[in-house]
Order: sequence, then structure tokens, then C-alpha cells
Amino acid sequence: MNTPKSQTPDEKPAPAGERIAKVMARAGLCSRRDAERWIEQGRVSVNGRRLKTPAVVVTADDAILVDGKPLPKNEPSRMWRYHKPVGLVTSAKDEKNRATVFDKLPPELPRVVSVGRLDINTEGLLLLTNDGGIARKLELPATGWLRRYRVRAHGSIDQKALDGLRDGVTIEGIRYGAVEAELERTQGANVWIKFALREGKNREVKRILEYLGLTVNRLIRTSYGPFQLGDLKTGDVREIPRRVVLDQLGDMEPTQEGKKRGATPRLRSAQKKTGKQSAHRRRNP
Repeated sequence: MNTPKSQTPDEKPAPAGERIAKVMARAGLCSRRDAERWIEQGRVSVNGRRLKTPAVVVTADDAILVDGKPLPKNEPSRMWRYHKPVGLVTSAKDEKNRATVFDKLPPELPRVVSVGRLDINTEGLLLLTNDGGIARKLELPATGWLRRYRVRAHGSIDQKALDGLRDGVTIEGIRYGAVEAELERTQGANVWIKFALREGKNREVKRILEYLGLTVNRLIRTSYGPFQLGDLKTGDVREIPRRVVLDQLGDMEPTQEGKKRGATPRLRSAQKKTGKQSAHRRRNP
């Protein structure tokens, strides 16, 4: 009869690891999807071996190089509020060579990634972080966080029609979840609507309102979960105090990369709005 081999005092258990793309994202280099692309392009090596697939688990003992350079040193996870203006693409690089959000950020900021995206004609609150793991977590509908917008649209509509969105709507085979919509006011040939949703599918706000016969001509994100745009001026960026980040996202646990860096946090189930007062200190619809 075979008995399990017992571990001798001199033997150490194999260290736990994480997927290479996750480690790169958490280091703030890029999103997890971008990391997988970089690996397929041959830009990443581990312990001197160039990777061909992202299906690789690494530990803190491994030497990881991206474009021949080591990953950035572990730093505490940080977040910023940014008032994105119209005309900027939320992408690190643009195929059409258009200006990006990251081109316009202050040079003193560390390398950051965005939490979700806003399309080129959408303005308002865009969250930034140096931790790709946090960005990915906050983008997921499972967080239950509302994205709130103010919308100006050409056309006319009444509150009853907007109330019909409470149970969601299917448009051209695509199912959109429940929407909170409130008719704010009529201004000439336009209406202003307060809009809130939890999913953030591509061009969701515009497609839903087009379905109702309206043409969106201005779209402003005013909040993302507990974080508010407040009176942040267009183009300005302000760091969210770490105590606020910890309060809203939960306790940071040590990560595989080191004790100094916070792991993807456990999200609070109840939201506390982080508006103007705390922010002063301090995903595409």
C-alpha cells in the first residue's frame, strides 16, 4: 500500500503564484488584456525566457522583464479623479493618432490605467489607478456600483417613457439592464435627463435614448459608485485620499509581489458617496 509522502523539515512548500498578466496589470503597466497581447507579441520574459503564452504562473522570486525592463517597484495602490474633456480617447495608444487621456495627464503622475472608458465625445468623471487589479475589479457589473450621468438630448420625452426603462430593455438583440432615468428639464429643442446604470456596455446611454427617439448631444458622467465629479474642473486630476480608498474599497491585503502593495480589495457592499468634501483633500457609455 502506498502512503503519501510526508514533507521533511528541510523541504519548503511550493510558493503560491499568480498569472503573469494579473501581476503585470496590478503593477500598473497595462490592463490584463493588454498584458496578454504584449506576451503574444514577445515583449515579456520570465527568468530570461521569452514567453509565448499568458498561461504562466509566477511568484515574487521570478525575474519579470517587459521590453527588457523590470516591473515597477511595488507601491501602495492609489486612485485619482479626473475630469475628462470632450475630444480625448480613453486609450494608451490610438490607431488614428488622436490625442488620448494619458497624453494630457500631469507628468508627475505615475503610470496609471483607467477604470473603464469614456468615449471621445463623453466628458466627466474618469477614475484612474496605478493598480490594474483594482481597475479590473471596479469595471465589473458585479460590484453593483451605479454610474450616474447628466444627458442633454435633442427631442422630446415624458417621465412615463423613461420609467419604462426600470426593468431594462432589449435593443437589436442586446439586453440592457435596469436604468434609472429622471427628466430634469426641457431647454428649447433639447431635454436634460439624469441617467443611472450599473453595466456600462459600449455606447449604452446613447443607444437606449436613440431607441426612445432622442439624439444625445452632450453626455457627462457625474459619479462612479461612491466617487463624485463634484466641482473638479475640466482637465483637472486630484488624488483620492488613501483613507477614502480604503474605506470605500475595503482592507488591502498583501499581494504576491510584496507586502507594500495592496491587493485587489474586497469591495464594500454599501456605497458611501465620496463627494466634494473628501475629494478636495485629496469605464463606454
